[in-house]
Amino acid sequence: MGNMKIKAKVKGDVVQVKVMAKHDMLTYDQAKKKGVDANFITHITAKANGKVVYDASTSQFWSKNPQFKFEFKGAAKGDKVEITWVDLKGNTVTESKKIK
Repeated sequence: MGNMKIKAKVKGDVVQVKVMAKHDMLTYDQAKKKGVDANFITHITAKANGKVVYDASTSQFWSKNPQFKFEFKGAAKGDKVEITWVDLKGNTVTESKKIK
């Protein structure tokens, strides 16, 4: 479990980020049927140059391997964007990608 596919590129002065988080995103209903505990991503944060540029609370209503995108200003080509997600069980995954 874990791993993300991250794409980050600059267009003008805006950085466009696309992320695919690999996670089963088991809802309470799905987990009950499988006899396991529910587990899904509950929070996502992205940072660039020490500043938070994206922050979202998420729920069980996202699909398996959710994809999301966002834009921000204040970074340039060669800088890194760092994305962290936390799931219901407290697992944390952080990955970064150089901005192109």
